[in-house]
Amino acid sequence: MKRLFSLIALGAALACAGTGYAQDKKADAASAPPTAAAPAAAPAATVPAAAAPAPGAPAAPAAAPPAPDHPVLVGVDKVNSGDTAWMLTSMALVLMMTVPGLALFYGGMVRKKNVLATLMQSFAITCLVTVIWVVAGYSLSFMPGNPYFGSLDRLFLNGMLFQKEAGKVMVSHLALTIPESVYMAFQMTFAIITPALITGAFADRMKFSAMLWFMGLWSLFIYSPIAHMMWESTSGFWATKGVLDFAGGTVVHINAGIAALVCALVLGKRLGYGREPMAPHNLTLTVIGASLLWVGWFGFNAGSAVAADGRAGMAMVVTQLATAVAALAWMFTEWMTKGKPSVLGIASGAVAGLVAITPASGFVGVTGAFAIGIAAGVICFFSATAVKRAFGYDDSLDAFGVHCVGGIVGALLTGVFNVKEISGSDGIFLVQLGAVATTLVVSGVGSFIILKVIDMAIGLRVTEEEEREGLDVSLHGERVE
Repeated sequence: MKRLFSLIALGAALACAGTGYAQDKKADAASAPPTAAAPAAAPAATVPAAAAPAPGAPAAPAAAPPAPDHPVLVGVDKVNSGDTAWMLTSMALVLMMTVPGLALFYGGMVRKKNVLATLMQSFAITCLVTVIWVVAGYSLSFMPGNPYFGSLDRLFLNGMLFQKEAGKVMVSHLALTIPESVYMAFQMTFAIITPALITGAFADRMKFSAMLWFMGLWSLFIYSPIAHMMWESTSGFWATKGVLDFAGGTVVHINAGIAALVCALVLGKRLGYGREPMAPHNLTLTVIGASLLWVGWFGFNAGSAVAADGRAGMAMVVTQLATAVAALAWMFTEWMTKGKPSVLGIASGAVAGLVAITPASGFVGVTGAFAIGIAAGVICFFSATAVKRAFGYDDSLDAFGVHCVGGIVGALLTGVFNVKEISGSDGIFLVQLGAVATTLVVSGVGSFIILKVIDMAIGLRVTEEEEREGLDVSLHGERVE
Protein backbone atom coordinates (compact mmCIF):
# COMPACT_ATOMS: atom_id res chain seq x y z
CA MET A 1 0.00 0.00 0.00
CA LYS A 2 2.92 2.35 0.61
CA ARG A 3 3.84 1.98 -3.05
CA LEU A 4 0.25 2.71 -4.10
CA PHE A 5 0.09 5.97 -2.16
CA SER A 6 3.62 6.89 -3.26
CA LEU A 7 2.70 6.40 -6.92
CA ILE A 8 -0.51 8.38 -6.60
CA ALA A 9 1.51 11.16 -4.99
CA LEU A 10 4.02 10.92 -7.84
CA GLY A 11 1.23 11.31 -10.40
CA ALA A 12 0.01 14.42 -8.63
CA ALA A 13 3.56 15.79 -8.51
CA LEU A 14 4.03 15.25 -12.24
CA ALA A 15 0.76 17.02 -12.84
CA CYS A 16 1.67 19.99 -10.71
CA ALA A 17 4.97 20.38 -12.58
CA GLY A 18 3.01 22.03 -15.38
CA THR A 19 2.25 25.02 -13.21
CA GLY A 20 5.75 26.38 -13.76
CA TYR A 21 4.92 26.98 -17.38
CA ALA A 22 1.71 28.92 -16.80
CA GLN A 23 1.52 32.28 -18.51
CA ASP A 24 -0.26 35.26 -17.03
CA LYS A 25 -3.23 36.04 -19.25
CA LYS A 26 -4.99 39.33 -19.68
CA ALA A 27 -8.70 39.17 -19.07
CA ASP A 28 -10.62 39.08 -22.34
CA ALA A 29 -13.28 41.24 -20.80
CA ALA A 30 -10.81 44.15 -20.59
CA SER A 31 -10.47 44.25 -24.37
CA ALA A 32 -14.14 43.71 -25.13
CA PRO A 33 -16.17 46.77 -26.18
CA PRO A 34 -18.27 48.14 -23.34
CA THR A 35 -21.99 47.40 -23.52
CA ALA A 36 -24.63 49.99 -22.88
CA ALA A 37 -26.41 49.65 -19.59
CA ALA A 38 -30.04 48.63 -19.80
CA PRO A 39 -32.43 51.47 -18.95
CA ALA A 40 -34.09 51.28 -15.57
CA ALA A 41 -37.60 49.92 -15.59
CA ALA A 42 -40.31 52.57 -15.45
CA PRO A 43 -42.37 52.73 -12.28
CA ALA A 44 -45.45 50.58 -12.47
CA ALA A 45 -47.79 53.58 -12.37
CA THR A 46 -46.29 55.11 -15.53
CA VAL A 47 -46.49 52.00 -17.71
CA PRO A 48 -49.39 52.19 -20.19
CA ALA A 49 -51.86 49.36 -19.66
CA ALA A 50 -51.95 46.87 -22.54
CA ALA A 51 -51.03 49.45 -25.13
CA ALA A 52 -51.62 48.15 -28.66
CA PRO A 53 -48.75 48.47 -31.14
CA ALA A 54 -49.14 51.15 -33.77
CA PRO A 55 -50.38 49.88 -37.14
CA GLY A 56 -47.46 48.68 -39.25
CA ALA A 57 -44.96 48.89 -36.40
CA PRO A 58 -42.60 45.89 -36.13
CA ALA A 59 -43.45 43.47 -33.35
CA ALA A 60 -41.06 43.33 -30.41
CA PRO A 61 -38.74 40.31 -30.67
CA ALA A 62 -39.81 37.38 -28.52
CA ALA A 63 -37.52 36.48 -25.64
CA ALA A 64 -35.36 33.44 -26.38
CA PRO A 65 -36.58 30.36 -24.52
CA PRO A 66 -34.25 29.11 -21.80
CA ALA A 67 -31.95 26.23 -22.68
CA PRO A 68 -33.49 22.90 -21.65
CA ASP A 69 -32.08 21.19 -18.59
CA HIS A 70 -33.39 17.74 -19.50
CA PRO A 71 -34.03 15.75 -22.71
CA VAL A 72 -36.86 17.17 -24.82
CA LEU A 73 -39.11 15.94 -27.63
CA VAL A 74 -38.73 18.11 -30.74
CA GLY A 75 -39.84 18.07 -34.33
CA VAL A 76 -37.56 16.13 -36.67
CA ASP A 77 -37.04 19.39 -38.58
CA LYS A 78 -35.03 20.64 -35.57
CA VAL A 79 -32.42 17.90 -36.06
CA ASN A 80 -29.37 18.87 -38.11
CA SER A 81 -28.61 16.20 -40.69
CA GLY A 82 -24.96 17.24 -41.05
CA ASP A 83 -24.33 17.05 -37.32
CA THR A 84 -26.13 13.72 -37.14
CA ALA A 85 -24.11 12.24 -40.01
CA TRP A 86 -20.84 13.37 -38.41
CA MET A 87 -21.81 11.94 -35.03
CA LEU A 88 -22.81 8.59 -36.55
CA THR A 89 -19.40 8.51 -38.23
CA SER A 90 -17.65 9.50 -35.01
CA MET A 91 -19.43 6.76 -33.10
CA ALA A 92 -18.10 4.18 -35.58
CA LEU A 93 -14.59 5.66 -35.43
CA VAL A 94 -14.46 5.50 -31.62
CA LEU A 95 -15.80 1.94 -31.61
CA MET A 96 -13.02 1.04 -34.03
CA MET A 97 -10.53 2.31 -31.46
CA THR A 98 -11.39 -0.60 -29.13
CA VAL A 99 -12.13 -3.32 -31.66
CA PRO A 100 -9.85 -3.78 -33.47
CA GLY A 101 -7.55 -0.84 -32.54
CA LEU A 102 -6.78 -1.33 -28.86
CA ALA A 103 -7.13 -5.10 -29.14
CA LEU A 104 -4.33 -5.23 -31.74
CA PHE A 105 -2.22 -2.59 -30.00
CA TYR A 106 -2.22 -4.56 -26.74
CA GLY A 107 -2.27 -7.98 -28.44
CA GLY A 108 0.99 -7.35 -30.24
CA MET A 109 2.79 -6.33 -27.04
CA VAL A 110 2.13 -9.47 -25.00
CA ARG A 111 3.85 -12.83 -25.35
CA LYS A 112 2.52 -15.22 -27.97
CA LYS A 113 0.89 -17.50 -25.39
CA ASN A 114 -1.40 -14.66 -24.23
CA VAL A 115 -2.35 -12.88 -27.45
CA LEU A 116 -5.81 -14.45 -27.86
CA ALA A 117 -6.68 -13.79 -24.22
CA THR A 118 -5.70 -10.14 -24.69
CA LEU A 119 -7.85 -9.79 -27.81
CA MET A 120 -10.68 -11.53 -25.98
CA GLN A 121 -10.58 -9.00 -23.16
CA SER A 122 -11.19 -6.04 -25.47
CA PHE A 123 -13.90 -7.86 -27.41
CA ALA A 124 -15.73 -9.10 -24.31
CA ILE A 125 -15.57 -5.67 -22.65
CA THR A 126 -17.13 -4.15 -25.76
CA CYS A 127 -20.08 -6.52 -25.46
CA LEU A 128 -20.43 -6.27 -21.67
CA VAL A 129 -20.29 -2.48 -21.43
CA THR A 130 -22.73 -2.08 -24.32
CA VAL A 131 -25.37 -3.93 -22.30
CA ILE A 132 -24.53 -2.13 -19.04
CA TRP A 133 -24.64 1.25 -20.78
CA VAL A 134 -28.10 0.64 -22.20
CA VAL A 135 -29.46 -0.74 -18.92
CA ALA A 136 -28.20 1.96 -16.55
CA GLY A 137 -24.82 3.47 -17.44
CA TYR A 138 -26.09 6.17 -19.79
CA SER A 139 -28.78 7.25 -17.35
CA LEU A 140 -26.37 7.45 -14.41
CA SER A 141 -23.90 9.43 -16.50
CA PHE A 142 -25.90 11.91 -18.53
CA MET A 143 -29.30 12.39 -16.93
CA PRO A 144 -29.71 15.41 -14.64
CA GLY A 145 -29.41 14.39 -11.01
CA ASN A 146 -27.27 15.31 -8.04
CA PRO A 147 -23.65 16.55 -8.36
CA TYR A 148 -22.23 13.01 -8.32
CA PHE A 149 -24.47 10.82 -10.47
CA GLY A 150 -27.54 11.12 -12.65
CA SER A 151 -31.04 9.76 -12.25
CA LEU A 152 -32.52 6.47 -13.47
CA ASP A 153 -34.93 8.21 -15.87
CA ARG A 154 -33.29 6.45 -18.81
CA LEU A 155 -33.15 2.98 -17.27
CA PHE A 156 -33.23 0.57 -20.25
CA LEU A 157 -33.38 3.78 -22.34
CA ASN A 158 -36.94 4.36 -21.20
CA GLY A 159 -38.35 7.52 -22.78
CA MET A 160 -35.83 7.77 -25.62
CA LEU A 161 -38.45 8.26 -28.30
CA PHE A 162 -38.69 8.45 -32.06
CA GLN A 163 -42.20 8.97 -33.40
CA LYS A 164 -42.19 8.68 -37.17
CA GLU A 165 -45.88 9.43 -37.75
CA ALA A 166 -45.87 12.43 -35.42
CA GLY A 167 -42.54 13.68 -36.78
CA LYS A 168 -40.99 13.87 -33.30
CA VAL A 169 -37.66 12.74 -31.87
CA MET A 170 -36.07 13.01 -28.43
CA VAL A 171 -32.87 15.05 -28.15
CA SER A 172 -30.52 15.31 -25.18
CA HIS A 173 -30.22 18.65 -23.40
CA LEU A 174 -26.47 18.21 -23.96
CA ALA A 175 -26.76 17.80 -27.76
CA LEU A 176 -29.79 19.58 -29.18
CA THR A 177 -29.10 19.10 -32.90
CA ILE A 178 -28.87 15.29 -33.02
CA PRO A 179 -31.21 12.49 -31.88
CA GLU A 180 -30.63 11.40 -28.31
CA SER A 181 -30.12 7.85 -29.56
CA VAL A 182 -27.08 9.01 -31.53
CA TYR A 183 -25.68 10.92 -28.56
CA MET A 184 -26.21 7.90 -26.33
CA ALA A 185 -24.43 5.59 -28.79
CA PHE A 186 -21.51 8.00 -29.22
CA GLN A 187 -21.00 8.24 -25.45
CA MET A 188 -21.33 4.46 -25.20
CA THR A 189 -18.13 4.03 -27.22
CA PHE A 190 -16.26 6.14 -24.65
CA ALA A 191 -17.66 3.96 -21.87
CA ILE A 192 -16.41 0.90 -23.80
CA ILE A 193 -12.82 1.93 -24.43
CA THR A 194 -12.17 3.32 -20.94
CA PRO A 195 -12.26 0.00 -19.03
CA ALA A 196 -10.58 -1.74 -21.98
CA LEU A 197 -7.56 0.53 -21.46
CA ILE A 198 -7.15 -0.83 -17.92
CA THR A 199 -6.45 -4.35 -19.19
CA GLY A 200 -2.98 -3.32 -20.33
CA ALA A 201 -1.81 -3.10 -16.72
CA PHE A 202 -2.71 -6.66 -15.71
CA ALA A 203 -1.97 -8.47 -18.98
CA ASP A 204 -0.99 -12.15 -18.62
CA ARG A 205 -2.33 -12.77 -15.12
CA MET A 206 -5.99 -11.95 -14.29
CA LYS A 207 -8.80 -14.50 -14.38
CA PHE A 208 -11.27 -13.89 -17.18
CA SER A 209 -14.23 -14.21 -14.80
CA ALA A 210 -12.67 -11.73 -12.36
CA MET A 211 -11.97 -9.35 -15.23
CA LEU A 212 -15.63 -9.40 -16.29
CA TRP A 213 -16.86 -8.74 -12.75
CA PHE A 214 -14.36 -5.93 -12.25
CA MET A 215 -15.17 -4.20 -15.53
CA GLY A 216 -18.91 -4.44 -15.00
CA LEU A 217 -18.81 -3.01 -11.48
CA TRP A 218 -16.18 -0.42 -12.40
CA SER A 219 -18.27 0.84 -15.32
CA LEU A 220 -21.30 1.44 -13.11
CA PHE A 221 -19.69 2.68 -9.90
CA ILE A 222 -16.58 4.49 -11.15
CA TYR A 223 -16.96 5.47 -14.80
CA SER A 224 -20.55 6.72 -14.68
CA PRO A 225 -20.11 9.00 -11.63
CA ILE A 226 -16.88 10.48 -13.03
CA ALA A 227 -18.55 11.09 -16.41
CA HIS A 228 -21.51 12.75 -14.69
CA MET A 229 -19.33 14.98 -12.51
CA MET A 230 -17.23 16.19 -15.46
CA TRP A 231 -19.68 16.31 -18.38
CA GLU A 232 -23.32 16.66 -17.25
CA SER A 233 -23.47 20.43 -17.42
CA THR A 234 -26.70 21.04 -15.47
CA SER A 235 -25.80 19.20 -12.26
CA GLY A 236 -22.35 17.54 -12.50
CA PHE A 237 -20.05 18.73 -9.71
CA TRP A 238 -17.05 19.83 -11.79
CA ALA A 239 -19.01 20.53 -14.97
CA THR A 240 -20.96 23.27 -13.19
CA LYS A 241 -17.67 24.75 -11.92
CA GLY A 242 -16.34 25.16 -15.45
CA VAL A 243 -13.88 22.30 -15.80
CA LEU A 244 -12.41 22.03 -19.30
CA ASP A 245 -12.36 18.40 -20.40
CA PHE A 246 -13.32 18.33 -24.04
CA ALA A 247 -13.10 14.61 -24.78
CA GLY A 248 -12.07 12.73 -21.64
CA GLY A 249 -8.72 13.57 -20.08
CA THR A 250 -10.22 12.92 -16.66
CA VAL A 251 -13.19 10.74 -17.57
CA VAL A 252 -11.28 8.34 -19.81
CA HIS A 253 -7.52 8.51 -19.39
CA ILE A 254 -6.79 9.50 -15.81
CA ASN A 255 -9.76 7.40 -14.72
CA ALA A 256 -8.51 4.29 -16.52
CA GLY A 257 -4.84 4.96 -15.85
CA ILE A 258 -5.03 5.18 -12.06
CA ALA A 259 -7.32 2.12 -11.99
CA ALA A 260 -4.71 0.31 -14.07
CA LEU A 261 -2.00 1.10 -11.54
CA VAL A 262 -4.15 -0.15 -8.67
CA CYS A 263 -4.83 -3.37 -10.59
CA ALA A 264 -1.11 -3.90 -11.22
CA LEU A 265 -0.30 -3.40 -7.55
CA VAL A 266 -3.12 -5.56 -6.18
CA LEU A 267 -2.44 -8.45 -8.55
CA GLY A 268 1.33 -8.29 -8.18
CA LYS A 269 4.02 -8.85 -10.78
CA ARG A 270 4.00 -11.41 -13.55
CA LEU A 271 5.92 -14.59 -12.88
CA GLY A 272 9.53 -14.03 -13.91
CA TYR A 273 9.12 -10.26 -14.25
CA GLY A 274 12.56 -8.68 -14.38
CA ARG A 275 14.26 -12.07 -14.77
CA GLU A 276 12.76 -13.60 -17.91
CA PRO A 277 12.43 -11.98 -21.36
CA MET A 278 8.93 -10.64 -21.96
CA ALA A 279 9.41 -8.92 -25.30
CA PRO A 280 6.38 -8.16 -27.50
CA HIS A 281 5.62 -11.11 -29.75
CA ASN A 282 4.43 -9.12 -32.81
CA LEU A 283 5.08 -5.41 -33.13
CA THR A 284 3.43 -5.41 -36.54
CA LEU A 285 0.09 -5.89 -34.77
CA THR A 286 0.97 -3.14 -32.32
CA VAL A 287 1.75 -0.61 -35.06
CA ILE A 288 -1.47 -1.50 -36.90
CA GLY A 289 -3.38 -1.08 -33.64
CA ALA A 290 -1.73 2.26 -32.90
CA SER A 291 -2.57 3.45 -36.41
CA LEU A 292 -6.23 2.49 -35.97
CA LEU A 293 -6.25 4.31 -32.64
CA TRP A 294 -4.83 7.42 -34.30
CA VAL A 295 -7.46 7.44 -37.05
CA GLY A 296 -10.28 6.59 -34.65
CA TRP A 297 -9.20 9.38 -32.30
CA PHE A 298 -10.52 11.98 -34.74
CA GLY A 299 -13.98 10.67 -33.90
CA PHE A 300 -13.00 10.72 -30.24
CA ASN A 301 -11.83 14.35 -30.18
CA ALA A 302 -13.44 16.10 -33.14
CA GLY A 303 -16.63 14.13 -32.50
CA SER A 304 -16.80 15.60 -29.01
CA ALA A 305 -17.81 18.90 -30.58
CA VAL A 306 -21.16 17.10 -31.14
CA ALA A 307 -21.48 19.09 -34.37
CA ALA A 308 -19.91 19.35 -37.80
CA ASP A 309 -18.55 22.85 -37.16
CA GLY A 310 -15.46 24.98 -36.70
CA ARG A 311 -14.69 23.58 -33.26
CA ALA A 312 -14.65 20.05 -34.67
CA GLY A 313 -12.27 21.21 -37.39
CA MET A 314 -9.93 22.86 -34.90
CA ALA A 315 -10.04 19.81 -32.63
CA MET A 316 -9.03 17.65 -35.58
CA VAL A 317 -6.08 19.89 -36.44
CA VAL A 318 -4.62 20.06 -32.91
CA THR A 319 -5.16 16.32 -32.44
CA GLN A 320 -3.09 15.52 -35.52
CA LEU A 321 -0.39 18.02 -34.59
CA ALA A 322 0.00 17.07 -30.92
CA THR A 323 0.13 13.37 -31.82
CA ALA A 324 2.90 13.86 -34.36
CA VAL A 325 4.87 16.11 -32.00
CA ALA A 326 4.57 13.66 -29.09
CA ALA A 327 5.64 10.71 -31.25
CA LEU A 328 8.75 12.60 -32.33
CA ALA A 329 9.44 13.81 -28.78
CA TRP A 330 9.30 10.23 -27.44
CA MET A 331 11.38 8.95 -30.36
CA PHE A 332 14.17 11.53 -29.93
CA THR A 333 14.17 11.17 -26.14
CA GLU A 334 14.55 7.41 -26.47
CA TRP A 335 17.19 7.85 -29.16
CA MET A 336 19.27 10.10 -26.90
CA THR A 337 18.90 7.97 -23.76
CA LYS A 338 19.07 4.45 -25.24
CA GLY A 339 20.98 4.94 -28.47
CA LYS A 340 18.25 3.73 -30.84
CA PRO A 341 14.70 4.84 -31.72
CA SER A 342 12.32 1.89 -31.41
CA VAL A 343 9.15 1.11 -33.32
CA LEU A 344 7.33 0.46 -30.04
CA GLY A 345 8.59 3.81 -28.77
CA ILE A 346 7.28 5.96 -31.61
CA ALA A 347 3.92 4.15 -31.49
CA SER A 348 3.70 4.67 -27.72
CA GLY A 349 4.64 8.33 -28.15
CA ALA A 350 1.82 8.82 -30.62
CA VAL A 351 -0.67 7.32 -28.17
CA ALA A 352 0.72 9.55 -25.41
CA GLY A 353 0.12 12.59 -27.60
CA LEU A 354 -3.41 11.48 -28.39
CA VAL A 355 -4.08 11.02 -24.69
CA ALA A 356 -2.70 14.41 -23.65
CA ILE A 357 -4.47 16.46 -26.33
CA THR A 358 -7.81 14.81 -25.58
CA PRO A 359 -8.98 17.19 -22.81
CA ALA A 360 -7.57 20.22 -24.63
CA SER A 361 -8.60 19.48 -28.21
CA GLY A 362 -11.61 21.81 -28.29
CA PHE A 363 -9.95 24.59 -26.30
CA VAL A 364 -6.38 25.19 -27.54
CA GLY A 365 -4.66 26.38 -30.68
CA VAL A 366 -1.49 25.42 -32.48
CA THR A 367 0.85 26.74 -29.76
CA GLY A 368 -0.93 24.70 -27.11
CA ALA A 369 -0.85 21.60 -29.30
CA PHE A 370 2.93 21.91 -29.73
CA ALA A 371 3.51 22.37 -26.01
CA ILE A 372 1.20 19.55 -24.96
CA GLY A 373 2.70 17.19 -27.53
CA ILE A 374 6.28 17.83 -26.39
CA ALA A 375 5.37 17.50 -22.71
CA ALA A 376 3.44 14.28 -23.29
CA GLY A 377 6.18 12.61 -25.34
CA VAL A 378 8.98 13.38 -22.90
CA ILE A 379 7.15 12.94 -19.58
CA CYS A 380 5.34 9.76 -20.61
CA PHE A 381 8.58 8.23 -21.87
CA PHE A 382 10.27 8.64 -18.50
CA SER A 383 7.11 7.57 -16.66
CA ALA A 384 6.94 4.32 -18.66
CA THR A 385 10.66 3.59 -18.25
CA ALA A 386 12.64 5.23 -15.44
CA VAL A 387 9.73 5.80 -13.05
CA LYS A 388 8.39 2.27 -13.47
CA ARG A 389 11.84 0.80 -12.83
CA ALA A 390 12.39 3.01 -9.79
CA PHE A 391 9.15 1.93 -8.09
CA GLY A 392 9.24 -1.65 -9.33
CA TYR A 393 5.56 -2.08 -10.23
CA ASP A 394 4.54 -4.28 -13.17
CA ASP A 395 2.31 -2.16 -15.38
CA SER A 396 2.55 -4.68 -18.21
CA LEU A 397 1.72 -2.47 -21.18
CA ASP A 398 2.20 0.97 -19.57
CA ALA A 399 -1.46 1.84 -19.12
CA PHE A 400 -0.59 4.03 -16.14
CA GLY A 401 2.54 5.55 -17.60
CA VAL A 402 0.83 6.62 -20.82
CA HIS A 403 -2.83 7.15 -19.95
CA CYS A 404 -2.82 8.42 -16.38
CA VAL A 405 0.33 10.52 -16.63
CA GLY A 406 -0.51 11.71 -20.15
CA GLY A 407 -4.04 12.53 -19.05
CA ILE A 408 -2.74 14.59 -16.11
CA VAL A 409 -0.33 16.47 -18.35
CA GLY A 410 -3.11 17.26 -20.82
CA ALA A 411 -5.77 18.15 -18.24
CA LEU A 412 -3.53 20.63 -16.41
CA LEU A 413 -2.01 22.17 -19.52
CA THR A 414 -5.53 22.70 -20.86
CA GLY A 415 -5.92 25.25 -18.09
CA VAL A 416 -2.66 26.90 -19.13
CA PHE A 417 -3.08 27.02 -22.92
CA ASN A 418 -6.85 27.49 -23.15
CA VAL A 419 -7.74 30.08 -25.81
CA LYS A 420 -10.96 31.84 -24.91
CA GLU A 421 -11.75 32.72 -28.51
CA ILE A 422 -11.84 28.96 -29.24
CA SER A 423 -13.33 27.60 -26.02
CA GLY A 424 -15.67 30.45 -25.16
CA SER A 425 -14.71 30.21 -21.50
CA ASP A 426 -11.85 30.89 -19.12
CA GLY A 427 -9.47 28.14 -18.12
CA ILE A 428 -9.13 28.00 -14.33
CA PHE A 429 -6.06 26.01 -13.36
CA LEU A 430 -7.27 25.22 -9.84
CA VAL A 431 -10.52 23.82 -11.25
CA GLN A 432 -8.49 21.59 -13.57
CA LEU A 433 -6.34 20.47 -10.64
CA GLY A 434 -9.41 19.73 -8.52
CA ALA A 435 -10.97 17.62 -11.27
CA VAL A 436 -7.72 15.67 -11.70
CA ALA A 437 -7.45 15.05 -7.95
CA THR A 438 -11.08 13.95 -7.72
CA THR A 439 -10.59 11.43 -10.51
CA LEU A 440 -7.42 10.04 -8.94
CA VAL A 441 -9.05 9.57 -5.55
CA VAL A 442 -12.44 8.26 -6.68
CA SER A 443 -11.05 5.87 -9.28
CA GLY A 444 -8.01 4.82 -7.25
CA VAL A 445 -9.85 4.09 -4.01
CA GLY A 446 -12.96 2.74 -5.74
CA SER A 447 -10.94 0.36 -7.91
CA PHE A 448 -9.07 -0.94 -4.87
CA ILE A 449 -12.33 -1.69 -3.04
CA ILE A 450 -13.88 -3.47 -6.04
CA LEU A 451 -10.75 -5.57 -6.57
CA LYS A 452 -10.61 -6.63 -2.93
CA VAL A 453 -14.27 -7.64 -2.91
CA ILE A 454 -13.82 -9.73 -6.06
CA ASP A 455 -10.63 -11.28 -4.69
CA MET A 456 -12.45 -12.40 -1.54
CA ALA A 457 -15.37 -13.75 -3.56
CA ILE A 458 -13.78 -15.61 -6.50
CA GLY A 459 -10.09 -14.65 -6.59
CA LEU A 460 -8.37 -12.33 -9.04
CA ARG A 461 -5.32 -14.14 -10.36
CA VAL A 462 -4.85 -17.32 -12.34
CA THR A 463 -2.80 -20.12 -10.79
CA GLU A 464 0.95 -20.31 -11.32
CA GLU A 465 0.51 -23.30 -13.63
CA GLU A 466 -2.09 -21.47 -15.73
CA GLU A 467 0.09 -18.38 -15.99
CA ARG A 468 3.12 -20.40 -17.11
CA GLU A 469 1.08 -22.31 -19.67
CA GLY A 470 -0.41 -19.10 -21.02
CA LEU A 471 -3.92 -17.68 -20.77
CA ASP A 472 -4.84 -18.62 -24.34
CA VAL A 473 -4.84 -22.33 -23.51
CA SER A 474 -5.59 -22.25 -19.78
CA LEU A 475 -8.57 -19.85 -19.97
CA HIS A 476 -9.89 -20.22 -23.51
CA GLY A 477 -8.61 -23.58 -24.79
CA GLU A 478 -7.06 -22.07 -27.90
CA ARG A 479 -3.62 -21.12 -29.13
CA VAL A 480 -1.95 -19.18 -31.93
CA GLU A 481 0.07 -21.51 -34.16
